[in-house]
Amino acid sequence: MKYEAVIGLEVHAQLLTKSKIFCSCSTVFGGEPNTHTCPICLGMPGVLPVVNKKAVELAIKTALATHCEIASFSQFARKNYFYPDLPKGYQISQYERPLASDGYVEIELGEERQKKKIGIMRIHMEEDAGKLLHEIGGAATEYSYVDFNRTGVPLIEIVSEPGMNIPEEASEYLRALREILQYLEVCDGNMEEGSLRCDANISLRPVGEKKLGTKVELKNMNSFRHVQNALEYETERQRGLLEEGASIIQQTRLWDADQGVTSSMRSKEEAHDYRYFPDPDLVPLAIDPEWINEIRKTLPELPIELRERFVRDYQLPLYDAKVLTSSKSLACYFEECVKLYPTPKTVSNWVMGELLRALNESKKEIKDCPIAPSSLVEMLKMVDEGIISGKLAKTVFEEMYQSRKKPTEIVEERGLTQISGEGELHTMIDHIIATYPSQVEEYRQGKEKLFGFFVGEVMKTTKGKANPHVVNELLKKKLGR
Repeated sequence: MKYEAVIGLEVHAQLLTKSKIFCSCSTVFGGEPNTHTCPICLGMPGVLPVVNKKAVELAIKTALATHCEIASFSQFARKNYFYPDLPKGYQISQYERPLASDGYVEIELGEERQKKKIGIMRIHMEEDAGKLLHEIGGAATEYSYVDFNRTGVPLIEIVSEPGMNIPEEASEYLRALREILQYLEVCDGNMEEGSLRCDANISLRPVGEKKLGTKVELKNMNSFRHVQNALEYETERQRGLLEEGASIIQQTRLWDADQGVTSSMRSKEEAHDYRYFPDPDLVPLAIDPEWINEIRKTLPELPIELRERFVRDYQLPLYDAKVLTSSKSLACYFEECVKLYPTPKTVSNWVMGELLRALNESKKEIKDCPIAPSSLVEMLKMVDEGIISGKLAKTVFEEMYQSRKKPTEIVEERGLTQISGEGELHTMIDHIIATYPSQVEEYRQGKEKLFGFFVGEVMKTTKGKANPHVVNELLKKKLGR
């Protein structure tokens, strides 16, 4: 019997607010343990939470960008469970009345970038829990420390429909969703720091069957690659059990990236185990349609739309467009360059090649790039004008990146101006021809590959400063055949 996987993702995104969702404590990552806390986020008796309006705004912005229906009336609920990193003994979330539902994210698959819509079941707001740090003492005794700095940090949970059938789709969906959140400036998308976290639900069923199989939840996946690898492993694990006639147990499993396997963590609770009920300390959210319209006007051009425009308007290959729109800042940098130098493919080659390589090597983001778009364009114009060669431009670029100097300043200081004068090059070429008579004779007898040898000798003599076009023309005249 053939089986197909059915996959759904639950993505938690930390909202980019300065303060927590129900109090004024800071959300900055990396503070000293338990310094970003107050009686409200610690759940002390007699305190009352107040909703952070900015958090609601960012959640609505996400819902609009993912084509969701925004509820005119939504409600916070208490999700009851006991764990050391949950100071109140419950988490404030949304259950029966989420903020938004029935949306989708469009993904592109394969080399042909075929489009597929992945449904979004719901988007709801909630507070984050704290963090447990585990340590083993000298006598092999286990100690656990609790840091409540993260407690109360605003989150949205984006729950997809179980509409993905292969791990690649899940990975692409997560990547597309992350891009949207970053373009909206709703979440920084940092999976290593935990500001974007993903759990996956996967079940297998016979091909053609409509009923879903027994669901297994996967946790501890902090990269796109881990999501795909964990789902691939779990697909094969479940397929093996079903083919042996065994049953799948509903449970939560952890992904071990080092071993490349999933392992059982706990049996999965049903929703009623959490004893949800409306939070009596928080009024329901009644969203004014006018406010939604105001937020809609602030939406930027989203990644998939931007890619299509780059291909259409700039005549770029789809690969280039995908790389250039992988972040909003990179797309803006590219467009700033094209405004000043309307040769998109040349700009694309330099941005995707030299610029991204330098940024990766120095571990910098494009927003911290030491070369301004105007400086890169100035250098490209110097190549067009014959002041420097394409080869020398790479040397100038490296100096620009390291020193932040203007290209004209670097060329002048280092004497890198290209040699284009025929008189000076005539003398050099005559000397080289006289130095290598046997190679000249071989070339004239048909060994055409030697032409590159002579070009190389000229470039070596001029330390790369000779104009390649002029050199080629002069050599052809002088070598003859």
